[in-house]
Amino acid sequence: MKYNYYIADVFTKQIFSGAQIAVFPNAEGLSKEQMQLVARELNLSETVFVFHPDKQTTNRVMRIFSPLGEVDFAGHPIIATAFVLASCGDIQLTAAVTPMVFEQNTGPVNVNISAEDGKPSFVQFTRKVTSVIDYFTPSDDELASFLGIQPSELDHKKYAMRLVSCGVPYLIVPVWRYESVRNAKFNYAAWSQSIAPQTAAQEILLFSPKTPYADADFNARLLGPRIGIHDDPPVGSAMPAFASYLCSFDFMQKGTYTFTVDRGEQSNRRSVLNLEMDHKGENTLTIRVGGAAVMVAEGVMNIPD
Repeated sequence: MKYNYYIADVFTKQIFSGAQIAVFPNAEGLSKEQMQLVARELNLSETVFVFHPDKQTTNRVMRIFSPLGEVDFAGHPIIATAFVLASCGDIQLTAAVTPMVFEQNTGPVNVNISAEDGKPSFVQFTRKVTSVIDYFTPSDDELASFLGIQPSELDHKKYAMRLVSCGVPYLIVPVWRYESVRNAKFNYAAWSQSIAPQTAAQEILLFSPKTPYADADFNARLLGPRIGIHDDPPVGSAMPAFASYLCSFDFMQKGTYTFTVDRGEQSNRRSVLNLEMDHKGENTLTIRVGGAAVMVAEGVMNIPD
């Protein structure tokens, strides 16, 4: 059978930036094995397959696959899927903001699509997360050794290293300068000799509160033993942990906060993620993640029955 698909760049307003996500708006009839083969064929970070359980509503079922396997939850695909469905006419934009629900393997996700001149301009989704925060982290020397930076580049004045999990554990490491984030190079040998593997975190979120771009408050990057030494993968899935991390500091008073996080560089698929969080001093945190997207390509794939 023939299936239409689209490729969108997510968390960006500029083509050939952000994260590339493929979306199949109507994947009825495809098996898990077929979806996995398609994801491997496209070889993007994620490919989304959309199903319509009730054509009378805006509820959709999303199944997300990386080239390696199915993903239970991911943020970038939500933005891409809402944008694609609104752009191709699968979802009718009836007002300035159109609400819908995406059902992922982890449960339903509430989504709002903002429109300008009848076209999608911004997509935001809401999540409630419960975090576990551990203050047990490797020493400065160990951190510096497997990140390829100097211990003096680590920030201990305002922030501190912490292990945060909202289901997936991340070792979150603050540095003073944007350049430290960009120049870090993961060292697997140093990692394996440190206590870091004992924390159960397989990814490190390295961030700086300084960035050369006026539209961002933080610059962030993921590194780790499963990430290529020169890779700079999407950070959307780490944002619940990052929001929980920020709320763990005493100087963060209760209230609603809005901030932006950028990933990458202007010459290397830069993304800009908009985050809001309702900090109530509780374990459960409500966060809203939003961003823009642009259409890059559309096509038809012949998938054997």
